[in-house]
Amino acid sequence: METSMIPAYFERFGHLNMSRTANGILTVRFTTDNGPIVFTGTDHRDFVEAFSQIAQDRDNKVVILTGTGDEFFAQIDGPSLGDITNPRDWDKTWWEGQQSLQNLTSIGVPVISAINGPATVHSEFALTADIIIASEQAYFQDYPHLTFGIVPGDGMQTVWARALGEYRNKYFHYTQQKITAREAKVLGVVAEVLPDNASLMDRANALAAQLLSIPELTRRHMRAMFVAPLRKALLEQVGYGLAVEGITATDLRIAAEEKNR
Repeated sequence: METSMIPAYFERFGHLNMSRTANGILTVRFTTDNGPIVFTGTDHRDFVEAFSQIAQDRDNKVVILTGTGDEFFAQIDGPSLGDITNPRDWDKTWWEGQQSLQNLTSIGVPVISAINGPATVHSEFALTADIIIASEQAYFQDYPHLTFGIVPGDGMQTVWARALGEYRNKYFHYTQQKITAREAKVLGVVAEVLPDNASLMDRANALAAQLLSIPELTRRHMRAMFVAPLRKALLEQVGYGLAVEGITATDLRIAAEEKNR
């Protein structure tokens, strides 16, 4: 059952579909035209405000993050991000990238990530959750960074180091390793693997309902306590990571110019 009053921000962001039950379970679905999300430069900017609005809304009692169809977050429109080789354009990306993660980790209620398919773009969003569950078809990978030829410095380096350990994290990024849902469960990243996406969302909602049985202040402060170390690490590492990511992006242009001389 949906609440009768729909907050204005629910309909403000084109690639986020938001719905909330009467008891405060907010589902945030990444989407483009009701299909899997194709991440754009507009999203990079919009998510800063979207995550902030979600965090500020005290009517949100538990948050579920998920994708649409058979993908969690796996497509990116590179040109829409602007000229990543231009430091003035990259400065906006540098700021937005930090703020998105700080705002996401400022959400003061438990967050469940329901990984319904490939999470190969911005999987750091998923790993800011308290509970991660996945369907059998899901897998994790950092596809865009080395494919573009740039450093994975936008928070990927931070969340995956905490999830896998320092050395597995390096292997994951250097080799663009694919980690299946089952492998992720063995590694301790994923708590449960469900057979399909229907059962995945049923389980996500059941877990959310279970979390609602925890007294509200206890529930809120458990989230704050658990996310604080990650929030601190992101604050310390993402600014630097995005700076060196920008350096390597600029080097792509210089290398191309030298090749064409």
